[in-house]
Amino acid sequence: MSAGVLVAGIGNLFLGDDGFGPEVVRRLADDAGAPLPEGVRVVDYGIRGMHLAYDLLDGYDALVLVDACPGGGPPGELTVLEVGPDDLGAGEFDAHGMNPVSVLANLGQLGGTLPLTHVVGCTPADVEEGIGLSEAVAAAVPEAVAEVRALVRRLSAAGPDPVPARTRRS
Repeated sequence: MSAGVLVAGIGNLFLGDDGFGPEVVRRLADDAGAPLPEGVRVVDYGIRGMHLAYDLLDGYDALVLVDACPGGGPPGELTVLEVGPDDLGAGEFDAHGMNPVSVLANLGQLGGTLPLTHVVGCTPADVEEGIGLSEAVAAAVPEAVAEVRALVRRLSAAGPDPVPARTRRS
């Protein structure tokens, strides 16, 4: 049975900008004035990789991961990518941590299949111990919320069709 679209916030709130994913999904969930389409589930997974893996066994049509993604761009730069099985390689799964690549790469070992997957990532400025986002990453959160909303609308309306990857600066 199809379960729609899962939007997963990934990151550790205690490591500065690594809390980007949880902050974006918190804002999505708190915005009662702009509900998401039916069949969309928004979850802050934080660093609970095993929880995400088991939830994916429910058979989602699409997954949208929201995470801080170091990538060489300036802090606060948003990147939207489509990720497939060939992009994952192999990774050692840690049941007590969150490495999204390892979680997704090992989904088959749990009896699941990777749904159409997109990443909405933000280049962090600081992932050292501390609570709170840097100014650049905090400024990117509203645009990331808009990107996730647009992506979810396209995925919900058209089914799991590919969305072109792109990079946008905040």
